Amino acid sequence: MTATTTAPRKVTRPRADALRNRERIVSAAREMFTEFGPDVPLDDIARRAGVGNATLYRNFPDRDALVREVVCSVLDRTSEAAEQSLAETGDAFGALERFVHASADERISALCPMVQGAFDQHHPDLEASRERIEQLVEQLMDRARAAGQLRADVGVGDLMVAVAQLSRPPAGTACLTLDGFVHRTLQLFLDGLRAPARSELPGTAVTMEGLRQS
Repeated sequence: MTATTTAPRKVTRPRADALRNRERIVSAAREMFTEFGPDVPLDDIARRAGVGNATLYRNFPDRDALVREVVCSVLDRTSEAAEQSLAETGDAFGALERFVHASADERISALCPMVQGAFDQHHPDLEASRERIEQLVEQLMDRARAAGQLRADVGVGDLMVAVAQLSRPPAGTACLTLDGFVHRTLQLFLDGLRAPARSELPGTAVTMEGLRQS
């Protein structure tokens, strides 16, 4: 008997045009969620992305799936900004400042109403993106603190809450016209983070875990 060999099965990879369509959908959704809020019609997102409704639903079967992908995309882009800041070898506090302003440019505040929505808060993709950004911000703050530039009584939660709050107004309320004010306000906040501290903060440093449990 002659032994037969089975040819290895080829791994099916998404076509380049399919990947581009998916990226266009996510980019269009991010823009429209920022401009109009998370309830913008999916058909409008498909039109802005330049794809048909069938293509959108083939990639994202429902609104929750698309919202989750947009949230993860923004968190991942913000993580990339944090990694770039960590790669800098100069002023540690300056790197932290650049990260905070980059986070505002990613419209991270527009995520707030979406993250508080009905979709699965514990989806593995979302948790992985969230953990990544939290760890990177912690490293940025630790480095600035070790350099004696960041006050000792603030935590990652303090920073991220302030970025989200000060980057408002929320999605759909002329947020694209107020960038100059956002960065001005953020810089005032950042100046208050510098060591030595000029006041005593009430309570204790806020962690992200503490925020989730509150």
